[in-house]
Amino acid sequence: MNLRDCYIKLGGDYDEVLGRLRRVQTVQKFVYKFLDDKSYRLFELSMGSKDYAEALRDVHTLKGICQNLSFTRLFESSSLVTNALKENDWKKAAVMMPQLSEDYDQTVNAIEEYRRSQEE
Repeated sequence: MNLRDCYIKLGGDYDEVLGRLRRVQTVQKFVYKFLDDKSYRLFELSMGSKDYAEALRDVHTLKGICQNLSFTRLFESSSLVTNALKENDWKKAAVMMPQLSEDYDQTVNAIEEYRRSQEE
C-alpha cells in the first residue's frame, strides 16, 4: 500500500495535502503523528462526562488536524459535531457520535495498515 492508497481508504484528499506539504515524507510524518493525537479520545471522555465545553475544544482540535491533513471524511463528521456543540445542541452532537467514531476508526485503521505495509 502506498500513501495515496491510504488516503483513498480513509476518505482523504492526497493531492491536496501533498500540494500543501510538498513532500511525501512530510505527509507521512504528520499522518503517523495523527495516531498519537489524543483529541478524539479526550472528546469521547468529555462527552461521556457531559463536559460539553471541553468536548467542543477537543472535537474542534480534531477537526483542525483533519483539515490540515486533508482527511476529508473525518473532517466533515468532526465539523458537524463541532457545529452542533457550538449551537449548544448536545443531543444532536450525541446522535452524530457513531458516525464520527466510525470515520475515526476507519482513518486510524487505514494509517495503521499503511504503516505495517511500509515495515514489511
